[in-house]
Amino acid sequence: MTSALFSPLAIRSVTTRNRLWVSPLCQYSCEDRDGTPNDWHLVHLGSFARGGAGLVMSEATAVLPEGRISPWDTGIWNDAQRDAWARIVDFIHGQGAVAAIQLAHAGRKASTYREWSGEGTVPAAEGGWDTVAPSAVAFDGYAAPTALDEDGIAAVIDAFGEAARRSLEAGFDVLEVHAAHGYLLHQFLSPLSNTREDRWGAGLVGRARLLLHVVRKVRAVAGDQVPVLVRVSATDWLEPEGWTLDDTVTVSQWLREAGADLVDTSTGGLVPGVRIPTGLGYQVAHASAIRERSGIAATAVGQIVEARQAESIIASGQADAVFVGREFMRDPHLPLRAAHELGVEIDYWPAQYRRASFSARPSIVADED
Repeated sequence: MTSALFSPLAIRSVTTRNRLWVSPLCQYSCEDRDGTPNDWHLVHLGSFARGGAGLVMSEATAVLPEGRISPWDTGIWNDAQRDAWARIVDFIHGQGAVAAIQLAHAGRKASTYREWSGEGTVPAAEGGWDTVAPSAVAFDGYAAPTALDEDGIAAVIDAFGEAARRSLEAGFDVLEVHAAHGYLLHQFLSPLSNTREDRWGAGLVGRARLLLHVVRKVRAVAGDQVPVLVRVSATDWLEPEGWTLDDTVTVSQWLREAGADLVDTSTGGLVPGVRIPTGLGYQVAHASAIRERSGIAATAVGQIVEARQAESIIASGQADAVFVGREFMRDPHLPLRAAHELGVEIDYWPAQYRRASFSARPSIVADED
């Protein structure tokens, strides 16, 4: 069978073996709280590469210590972290997958407890820190942030550039800028969290300025060969007063001009308690609209759980690839199973696991009367 999902996708110098990719999945597992990935991250990400993923994305990886969502997050603001990531990247490559990293700054949603350790903002006495944002507007239930000044904004832009450099030194093939889910760059984009009246706010051009500066910085570091992706929340689900799909389409056009290759499309995350109409593939339409209206490649996420569903999304032209999260955590060998279900022959079953391929799986036949 010819499959759209299992066709390669080329972006600049990088080609993925299929279009079933691993979403960034925060693990909150740096037990030393130093931002350095460890054996958990090696096994977690490595299992997806072994399982046949086309591209494996790191979790949201902080470009500055204060940019971590929690004290247990990974980072890439120093060389020790770079070297720890290199070991993981080498394994991903050894399994035939593309290695990608999501570069992030959590802004006002930083310094929080991981789900199983507490709730709200971690106080300084327990290893937390003061947070920053475009404006001194708190995320509900979290400590109030400090509004970034010009020097602080310049430091963030430089930090994304330094993180991109270290990522390439670690061997990552693809760089993604995280501008979604209510984190710092999304906070600058949305009028609900950015109330500035200077050049970093006061209208769509101003609110998008930081993201575009970051993307240009990352593109300059990446050169002409390395793909640069941008994850966006296509809507705050609070239209018209919040960030909207129309805003996203416009900014996606600007991102393409700034050097981005693909928009990784999600939604929400800026304001808690918003009613989101979830369901199978509920965010695919946003990716399709961005792809069609802005002319940039786009990927879809959001309750993509079944092989034929993913195949249909790609074959119909709604997205160029799909990012899958929870279904990969349920089954790290999701691509191997999807290929079998779609009747696609692939040549990257791990040799060590070949005797367990679906074609060798025994069937249960009921005894005849």
